[in-house]
Amino acid sequence: MKILVPVKRVIDANVKVRVKSDQSGVELANIKMAMNPFCEIAVEEALRMKEAGHADEVIVVSAGVAQAQETLRTGLAMGADRGILIECENDPEPLAVAKLLKAICEKEEPGVVLLGKQAIDGDNNQTGQMLAGLLGWAVATFASRIEVSDDTFRVTREIDGGLEAVKTPRPSVITVDLRLNEPRYASLPNIMKAKKKQVDKYTPADLGVDISPRLEILKVVEPPARDAGVKVSSAAELVDKLKNEAKVI
Repeated sequence: MKILVPVKRVIDANVKVRVKSDQSGVELANIKMAMNPFCEIAVEEALRMKEAGHADEVIVVSAGVAQAQETLRTGLAMGADRGILIECENDPEPLAVAKLLKAICEKEEPGVVLLGKQAIDGDNNQTGQMLAGLLGWAVATFASRIEVSDDTFRVTREIDGGLEAVKTPRPSVITVDLRLNEPRYASLPNIMKAKKKQVDKYTPADLGVDISPRLEILKVVEPPARDAGVKVSSAAELVDKLKNEAKVI
């Protein structure tokens, strides 16, 4: 079985995001970029499946600017076998990414697509579901545990009311949540080996996919600053403020 793992290049989670002065987007110049944390979890789970003997090959794929190849190399250094870069002028929208991934799935015929439930930049939580819809495959979202059998996946999902267990056939699309695993660090020898691993490159035109944007960003603004808190001397004063100032009780 092949496992396909889409990964995305995003601003490092530890970097403070700043809005451009013209409010057209967030500042990316001279900003540290990294693999989306949810994507790291998906790569780790794919590698664990391979190590357990459930898969023969792990392929990481990314759609975005040329620098996304650095993100692919991170996945290869973790242990993935090869990478695929779909080079675009800008980061495509979720539906366009799903269409590109559908084309790659038709080429590679994976047994499962493992991907993060969302990226920390757009927070859309759409690509996995759209991909499953386009392919006509089963989908399990928000996975906190994945068990593999001969021809099915048993996925424990995180839902509002707790946990839900579902069973999906092969092939499936599975989106992963934070509590699925703890991603490994890439060792220096593996980082060096990753430089020699195969990375195939495509363009949307090569795959016959139109990625023209369907959305227009009008303005990006920072959230309003939070008001400073106050200390109260007693429970009675707290109740008074909640009742008469905040008017929440």
